[in-house]
Amino acid sequence: MRDDISLIDTPMNCSKCRREAIIYQRYSGMHLCREHFTESVESRVKREIRKHRWVEHGDTIGVALSGGKDSTSLLHFLIKTFGHRPDITIHAITIDEGIAGYRDLSEMKAIVERYGVPWHTASFAEEYGITLDGIVEGQGDDRRSCSFCGVLRRRVMNRIAREAGCTKIAFGFNLDDEAQSVMMNVLRGDTERLTMPQRENPGMIPRIRPFAAIPEREVALYAHLHVGPLADHGCPYAHNALRGDVRRLLNEYNWLHPATKYAVRGLGEDLQGLGAGPAAPPEICPRCGEPAFGNCRTCAVLDEVRRGEGR
Repeated sequence: MRDDISLIDTPMNCSKCRREAIIYQRYSGMHLCREHFTESVESRVKREIRKHRWVEHGDTIGVALSGGKDSTSLLHFLIKTFGHRPDITIHAITIDEGIAGYRDLSEMKAIVERYGVPWHTASFAEEYGITLDGIVEGQGDDRRSCSFCGVLRRRVMNRIAREAGCTKIAFGFNLDDEAQSVMMNVLRGDTERLTMPQRENPGMIPRIRPFAAIPEREVALYAHLHVGPLADHGCPYAHNALRGDVRRLLNEYNWLHPATKYAVRGLGEDLQGLGAGPAAPPEICPRCGEPAFGNCRTCAVLDEVRRGEGR
């Protein structure tokens, strides 16, 4: 797959020292050895955290742990950077959507035992009485599986994090994810999402994205160097998502113009906050007890799911 970084096929020296380079960053024009690559990644992540004040004194950070390279690398980084601080607590949170062959909790158990962090788990089956596979079966096709999953996972993640005392939820979203999200909103013509300001909402745990400036392939190399082999379970429903088409589009264009993903993410940041945003803060849904703007999206999805079960 084309991308803006390349692993070194022929021996090259690091641009910062005389050690052998392991990566070439096309967007920066630099060859980097293992030590300077790690320094490059971690310094950019720390810069993002400082810029957005994503980690503050007294925080309890819940890492959304899927067991993949992004979330596991993020857990490693946060433990390495903040694990020694008595005022910062780090937890791991895993949501099992109920997709056959996709989520192996034993793999995540090994990860949290390695890092020695508290681990909180929940499942769609426990929370909603149905798995995502069951939802898809009831609907008769899987075209809306990603939409249903996102809404339902967001609610249970927020509840588990709140009950665990978390003040932030950390997601392993990388630069590719960020640029793709901006482009998806552009292609949909979704002005509201592009310009919506970020603000604190009562009952909703703030979400942070420390890896937002790191390309996906660099996160993968960081994981290879510092975390070790990880299982790569692709979601069987991912073929429905617009994100896959946007990923291919961005990768092709980024090969010709290596800083494209940074430019697209920057556009998203520039547009954010230009809109009015929600007219009022969220209210507590009388049915599920969770924060919601206007009609509760989670309850609406569950009502549709139950109608599908009836069919």
